[in-house]
Amino acid sequence: MNTEDMGTTLCDRDALRTKFSKAMSDMYKNEVPSYADLIDIVTEVNAKLASQDQSNTGVETSGPDTKDTGRLTLERHGAVRLGTSFELSTIRRLFSQFGMYPVGYYDLSVAGLPLHATAFRPIDAEALEKNPFRVFTTLLRPDLLRKKARDLSHAILRKRRIFSNRLLDLLDEAEIKGGIVPDVVDEFIEETLEVFRWHETAVTSHGEYLQLRDEHPLLADIASFRSAHINHLTPRTLDINQAQVAMKLRGLEVKERIEGPPSRKNGILLRQTSFKAIHEKVYFHSFEGGMVQGIHTARLGEIEQRGAALTYKGRQLYDTLLTEVNDRTKGLELGAPAYDKVLADVFAAFPDDKDTLRDQELIFCYYKPTSKALGLLSEKIAVFPTSIDELLRQGLVEFKPVTYEDFLPFSAAGIFRSNLGEAGGENPAIKSEQDQRGFEECLGDKTKDSMELYSEIQRKSVAYCLHLFNLKDMSP
Repeated sequence: MNTEDMGTTLCDRDALRTKFSKAMSDMYKNEVPSYADLIDIVTEVNAKLASQDQSNTGVETSGPDTKDTGRLTLERHGAVRLGTSFELSTIRRLFSQFGMYPVGYYDLSVAGLPLHATAFRPIDAEALEKNPFRVFTTLLRPDLLRKKARDLSHAILRKRRIFSNRLLDLLDEAEIKGGIVPDVVDEFIEETLEVFRWHETAVTSHGEYLQLRDEHPLLADIASFRSAHINHLTPRTLDINQAQVAMKLRGLEVKERIEGPPSRKNGILLRQTSFKAIHEKVYFHSFEGGMVQGIHTARLGEIEQRGAALTYKGRQLYDTLLTEVNDRTKGLELGAPAYDKVLADVFAAFPDDKDTLRDQELIFCYYKPTSKALGLLSEKIAVFPTSIDELLRQGLVEFKPVTYEDFLPFSAAGIFRSNLGEAGGENPAIKSEQDQRGFEECLGDKTKDSMELYSEIQRKSVAYCLHLFNLKDMSP
């Protein structure tokens, strides 16, 4: 578990991430009891499907990691919302101790939300295999708020301290030493959990809360509380359609339709659904010196199904088809079945055969030698393939799609919107305007390009095969 660095024993970041993600899951289960129902549902669906012969099922389980029940059991993503540049830069420093780094820039203003975001996650194949825990982290954009709400939220947030002094001290020490020492692991995780813990007492008056909510419900969720509470923690399922049915059978108020691409034999990117945000009692300060009870709605239960990561070519085709879907449905009040039919009809143009997806270079792939190849090599029997395709044809190499580890901004916005209610609709100040440079200035670092990360995973797997067979010029 530990690594040696300049004579100091440090905790392995992958192990630390697993310990942290389990602790966060336990905390959220206590705060939102329905989350335990989601875990039960996903566990049951995954266990059932993982044990089936994939070739004899019509369900969408032939994507990445379908046999890796260990990874599936651990896998979660969380979502938090931050209010200031100091909070974002400190979260970056904090998550780096868990081996999680900022990947991608998400402009949520395109969906009418005064936010932009990144995803903190592991970045190499080995770390992802051990625990792919990721946190979708949004930052408030004051420039997209109207002046009155902007001034009020600034006055509140500039006084907020979501990190304890002890946590900041531990973080400083970790950066000096190059990691977390075993003696402070439990304390470090407990102090980190406090950053994300729910508090039922707001830092605002009820009137201020309503003013913030009228500007946008997400603004009220960010600025009214003293922590950056987790607003959902999401397990991964092998079949989101089955999980959605099971959620309804459990009496959960489920979102009408699943976000993302249509149901497919070979999944791509990301599909998500959720149960509606819970209504939670909150106590607000009154001007008379007492407390006033109110209701806050923000935290929800979400599940996801992950498919293959698309190449630039694949993503271009996906975006083209999604634009066609939006054009066909624009201005129409379509229910979920009608919209899903349009989605399925349009996406019929996207190949749904694993070999075709690879042959047309629509997905990133991870290559590895087969047991047949390893047997031949161990017996020193020469093989003479000339390309990766030839290796595949001879049964010496096999491939699987690289899992999509990131997010889709419109899907995220769809989940957010379904839980906002009628308050805080779009206002003229929230216009689509990307500001990646401003986000990275707040972050204190550049966000990593997810396409480059997927490409590197594929490149390394090919390089390993090259080395094994002592071949060159086999890049697919």
